[in-house]
Amino acid sequence: MLISFLGSLPLGTLNITAMQIGLQENTPNAFYFAMGCLVTEMLYVRLSLIGLNWIRKQVRLMRLMEWITLAIMVALAAGSFMAAAKGIPGEKNVLLINNMHRFILGLFLSAINPVQIPFWLGWTTVLFQKKILQQQQLQYALYIAGIGVGTLMGFYIFIFGGRWMVERITNSQAWLNWVIGGIFVLTALVQLIKMILHKDEVSKLRDSNA
Repeated sequence: MLISFLGSLPLGTLNITAMQIGLQENTPNAFYFAMGCLVTEMLYVRLSLIGLNWIRKQVRLMRLMEWITLAIMVALAAGSFMAAAKGIPGEKNVLLINNMHRFILGLFLSAINPVQIPFWLGWTTVLFQKKILQQQQLQYALYIAGIGVGTLMGFYIFIFGGRWMVERITNSQAWLNWVIGGIFVLTALVQLIKMILHKDEVSKLRDSNA
């Protein structure tokens, strides 16, 4: 739970999108989105416990997913800037103007976000090596449940923390899309630099297989 909570705090596509949904739509929709992300993450962790060695070899697939995630961040940033330029209060990002249930949207965006896979592969391997995590079904269940609670706590911070800040900023709606767009640009740039310098999670996974 602690590892998952701390891992959810750095700015990323999923937590910023959850915050944006909470601000521009409503809190229940933001939590539907968060639950969709949560379900996918827990499924990935369960699969990693079953096929740890096989997943380690899927570097090319995760690299492709990483580029797709980067493209989505750029699209989210562009959509936020376009919405801000229109000057209409409450104007949504272009990728949020759809009828897709926010739970399904969370499932989809989380499924193509590969960062969490190497992250949990690394931590799971360490916990196995230190014999903190044992190959027992009960421990697996508790481990996954703890991850779920920690991730939900992280989303809670962004959903309610974002609303708390916006309520205290004058003309917050006018600046909201500019700020969110800027966050997506910054996040995308950091991710791109890590990928170029081979400091990203997928590169770390590739190096561990070498």
